Amino acid sequence: MDPRHLQEFIERGFPFHSLLGIKVDNIEEGSVRLYIPYQEQLLGHASRSMIHGGVISTLVDICGGFAVWTRCTPEDNLVTITLSVDFLRPATGDLYAEASVRLLGNRVGNSHVVVWSADDPNLHVAEGRGVYNIKRGRGRS
Repeated sequence: MDPRHLQEFIERGFPFHSLLGIKVDNIEEGSVRLYIPYQEQLLGHASRSMIHGGVISTLVDICGGFAVWTRCTPEDNLVTITLSVDFLRPATGDLYAEASVRLLGNRVGNSHVVVWSADDPNLHVAEGRGVYNIKRGRGRS
């Protein structure tokens, strides 16, 4: 899959991604790194500077799914089967996630995702795992 096409699709092909401000940092086969620039609207509590956990979960799901999709064709479709997120510490500032494919079968893909804040890339704020159903496009089963 062409990384430039995929970047355009991730950033502009989904209104919800645009609402969150999701941007692509890097795409390789089997790996995707995304980020969400800090916005006050993403905070979980008005008096604290912590990003809402739902934003983190969403980023894990999107990043993990697109990592799997880098190993598919543009005609294939993915649907999340299971998503698990471990919240390790509060997230502040720009939010980054990097996903890598751990297992890819004909109908199911599995990814591992790490999430960090821009202020300390070595300190994970969350880790996640996603399992995705792959509906193969025409001519594939």
